[in-house]
Amino acid sequence: MASFEDQDLTDAEFRECDLTRARLIGVVMQDAVIDGLVSNLVVNGVEVTAYVEAELDRRHPVRLLIRSADPADLRADWAVTLGRLWGMPTGSEHQRVGGEWSAVETLRHLVFVHDSWFRRCCLGSTEPFTAIGLTPEFVPDQEEQGLDRAAAPGLDEVLAVRGVQGAELERWLSAVTPDELAAPAPVPAGRGWPPYARGKSVLECVHVVLNEEWAHHGFCVRDLDLLGCPSPSAVPKQEP
Repeated sequence: MASFEDQDLTDAEFRECDLTRARLIGVVMQDAVIDGLVSNLVVNGVEVTAYVEAELDRRHPVRLLIRSADPADLRADWAVTLGRLWGMPTGSEHQRVGGEWSAVETLRHLVFVHDSWFRRCCLGSTEPFTAIGLTPEFVPDQEEQGLDRAAAPGLDEVLAVRGVQGAELERWLSAVTPDELAAPAPVPAGRGWPPYARGKSVLECVHVVLNEEWAHHGFCVRDLDLLGCPSPSAVPKQEP
C-alpha cells in the first residue's frame, strides 16, 4: 500500500489510477478536480455521492434516459457537437487539450465501447473488435482482439462506423424485452475485454454503453470549449 505523508502534491495528476479505499486525512484540497467512477465518497464525514448524482441529474436530464436505456437525446447531443466540429478549422478534430483524447480519438473509443460492452456482452459476439477502435493502454491483448494500434482514421471514417453501430443498437433496443434485459450478460468465455462484465445483467452492460456515450460527449464538449470552438447557437446549420 502506498502511503504519502507530509507530501506537497500541488498540481499532481493521477491518470487511470485505482484509488479504491484510499484515505486522505488532514489534507488540503482546494480547486481540485475529481473525474471518474466515484461512489461512496465521504467528505468530512458526509457521504456526498448522492448529492453529486442528484446535481448531475438536474444539470443533465439525459442521465435519467440513460438509466431507462433510451439513447435518443444522446444522439441529438452528439449531432450538435459534430456540427461544432465541422465549423472548426481543418485538423481541429485531431487536436488534444491537456493531454486528453482528441474528438476523433474520443469517438474511436466509443467504437471500442460498443464492440466490447454491447456486441460482446449483450449479444455474445466473438467477432474481432473494429480495428479503428481506441482503448486505454492498460487494456491487454489489443491486437489479439482485432484492434489496430497504428490506425489513424479521419473523422468521416469514424463517423461511418459509428453510424452502423448506432443503427444496430437502436434496432436491438426497439425489440429487446424486459426479461432479456434482466438476464445475465452472455459474455463469451475467454480473455476478451471487459473481463469484469461476467455476472452483470444485460441491462447493466447497456447502461455502461450509454453512460460512456454521455460522459465522453461531455469531455468532447469541454475540450471544444477550451479550443474556442463556436457555441452551438453560432454554428451554421448543416445541409441535410
